[in-house]
Amino acid sequence: QLQLVESGGGLVQPGGSLRLSCTASSGTLDDYAIGWFRQAPGKEREGVASISRTGHTPLYADSVWGRATISRDNANRTVSLQITGLKPDDTGTYYCGARQALIGTMEARDFGSWGQGTQVTVSS
Repeated sequence: QLQLVESGGGLVQPGGSLRLSCTASSGTLDDYAIGWFRQAPGKEREGVASISRTGHTPLYADSVWGRATISRDNANRTVSLQITGLKPDDTGTYYCGARQALIGTMEARDFGSWGQGTQVTVSS
């Protein structure tokens, strides 16, 4: 059974950078597209970025366009999300999910095996 764990969150100042990791604590990521989503207080979970099984066709939300990079390393059972130029609006709990398909999407309902999330707070 695939189990995912998010890590790398924390408190950062505006303009800073973070690299979040989504790791398969059991199972393997090889057969899944992986998506990163975030949820701020009072808001629904929204897509941030996704990546295909092969590492191609990355998708990014408009809110992080030009600031985010998603990558995968199947050998290390990890998908990473790097965000630069962090803004207060980037604050939220970040989750990764798996989709048993070649191509990722930006819809939370397309994904499962969610991790527990990692908190990102952008504030001075």
